[in-house]
Amino acid sequence: MQNLGIYIQVPFCQTKCTYCNFHTGVVSTARFAPYIKTVCREICGYSQLYRGAGVTLPPSFHDMRVDTVYIGGGTPSLLDPEHLQEILDSIRTTFETDLSEVTLEADPETIEDRKAEVWVRAGVNRVSFGLQSFSDKELVAAGRMHRRADIYRAVPVLRERGIENISFDLIAGLPHQTRASWQQSLHELMKLAPEHVSIYLLEVDEASRLGKELLQGGSRYSAASVPGDDDMAEFYEMAQEALGGAGYHHYEISNWAKPGFESRHNLKYWRRHAYLGFGAGAHSFSGTERWANAHDAAAYVMALEGKRLPLEQHEALNRERALEEELFLGLRELDGIDLQRIEKQYGVTVTARFDPLAKSGLVERQGSRVRLAPARLSISNEVFVELLR
Repeated sequence: MQNLGIYIQVPFCQTKCTYCNFHTGVVSTARFAPYIKTVCREICGYSQLYRGAGVTLPPSFHDMRVDTVYIGGGTPSLLDPEHLQEILDSIRTTFETDLSEVTLEADPETIEDRKAEVWVRAGVNRVSFGLQSFSDKELVAAGRMHRRADIYRAVPVLRERGIENISFDLIAGLPHQTRASWQQSLHELMKLAPEHVSIYLLEVDEASRLGKELLQGGSRYSAASVPGDDDMAEFYEMAQEALGGAGYHHYEISNWAKPGFESRHNLKYWRRHAYLGFGAGAHSFSGTERWANAHDAAAYVMALEGKRLPLEQHEALNRERALEEELFLGLRELDGIDLQRIEKQYGVTVTARFDPLAKSGLVERQGSRVRLAPARLSISNEVFVELLR
């Protein structure tokens, strides 16, 4: 039987990064405690709240054991550490747990020794750092609060408190980024030797200030200094080579890990395993249904005070939709997908869909397994579009 993952959304930040397209906000710290109490209320009353919202959990759900928790945002490391203790206590009280991985997203400038001590005591054993770059010029342009020196100060604090699983995020394509500065960021990352690394390409869309400026051809937010698509693809390939040479296993399009340190929680998303999300904007998946809470934190708190779950999305998946997810989520893992299993499970034939992709070198086939071609990972979205036509 599959284990259950839990995601906690903390939609608060110190500032809004120029590239950010998430539903997060900068609010008074006085709003933190009421929000956390509401999240705990949702956790403890989830079963009744779901019934009231028309969400149907399979009977097997209640026999599942929670083995991963991911606390993301936003910047959850801004919270008082006791708030995180409250959340994890609520999970342990409500669910049967065997917590092998408890991840906290954190920004380097928020790390303090006392916080780290309480985090570890509460059960946090993995910290995911949103570094984005080791270049102060790039960090300033992106609106980040931390600087390179904060990274070097924060990591030893966590190590000394016993955190043995640290993940670093870098973004390829930030304003002012060059081949030399990207190479330097990769060099410094590997010098600090985190157990896990995520490399993301800068997203350009209207939901972020920088993205909107780029689409409109403007110059604010250092838009004129954003590297081109070809440069970003080269940076990604540089990361592939450097991390592979340093012993990191490239297991998902954007993720590398030292052996045994793959993100157990995030693997649930790509393998379509069940997870529950709590908090404003949090998403959930039962295996047959997907749903999401309203993004507005104030509306979320108000609804829960009225003992109502404020759903913003709710979808019962039909067979066609589930099959599409199997294909494009499964292909995100570099091991690829087993077409024989999928065809047997869904009673369909999908092998022919991959013939033109294989001929054009976008995917590789070995027996019944299909995976993205390693040289085409930087254009994976184009592959997915072609596959789902």
